[in-house]
Amino acid sequence: MSSFAILGTGAVGGYYGGMLQKSGQDVHFLVRSDYAVLKKLGLRVDSINGNFHLQSVQAYASVDAMPSCDVVIVSWKTTENKMLSQILPKVVKPGGVVLVLQNGLDPERQAAPFAGEAKIISGLCFLCAKKEGPGWIRHLDYGAITLAAFNQELSGPMGITPEMLRVSRALQAAGIETNLQEDWWQARWRKLVWNVPFNGLCALHGRTTSELLGEPSLRALAKALMLEVVSGAKSCGVTLPENFVDRMLEATDAMAPYEPSMKLDRQAGRPMELEAIYGRTVQEIVRTGGQAPLIDTLWTQLHSLVN
Repeated sequence: MSSFAILGTGAVGGYYGGMLQKSGQDVHFLVRSDYAVLKKLGLRVDSINGNFHLQSVQAYASVDAMPSCDVVIVSWKTTENKMLSQILPKVVKPGGVVLVLQNGLDPERQAAPFAGEAKIISGLCFLCAKKEGPGWIRHLDYGAITLAAFNQELSGPMGITPEMLRVSRALQAAGIETNLQEDWWQARWRKLVWNVPFNGLCALHGRTTSELLGEPSLRALAKALMLEVVSGAKSCGVTLPENFVDRMLEATDAMAPYEPSMKLDRQAGRPMELEAIYGRTVQEIVRTGGQAPLIDTLWTQLHSLVN
């Protein structure tokens, strides 16, 4: 049995951490505002695959009280990554694994300087979940994680590593579907094809995914943004399958009506992950000689919501 530290017990960390504990893994949750509720009432997960309630969880208000763990799951928003320097070195075991379940092009780079000897794995979540209240997660649809070993030098695919296999086995034993990807850089661009249009447009227009795709003009704009991400990926050395955009649209049509995290963050007045999803993407496309006018425009429009 491995020990897991969950940094950020929102929809992502709460769901996956809850599933891991339910399967018998040793899970430790670092929490802030929900600490009192988790200590008193535990963690509730309402899921399409069956509801469950963990009446007792190992919750901590400070990293200083936590044990070092075999696997550290970074599941808070990228806007909180300034805390990595203080927290990550204290909670990851030497030779352990840091699993980054965050949005954006390359959030792993922010964790790398503080991971020590630990291996960094990128986790690309295809999960529809939301936080309903303190200590209460609602799982609406999907839930698979694509795992890929982080390659800071972009010198080529890292292949399927032993650490990926170990983490994958633990996740699968907890009922979490995993897919293993040899190329981290390609995996990140695949996720951006969905995140760039749907996070931003749903936040900007106040729509769920199904409402957005139900309006012909917004559906066309979403597809155009997806195609621009595919083109940008190519300028950055990544060729995605020819029918990838259509497959992603079909999957989104099939999912339950969903409010992406950026829409929920805007509604709640929280910082949105603009730099991770849009700033880094535009920067990398332009650096490699590509163009991203639609992504850049959406980034500017989203900035106007908070300025």
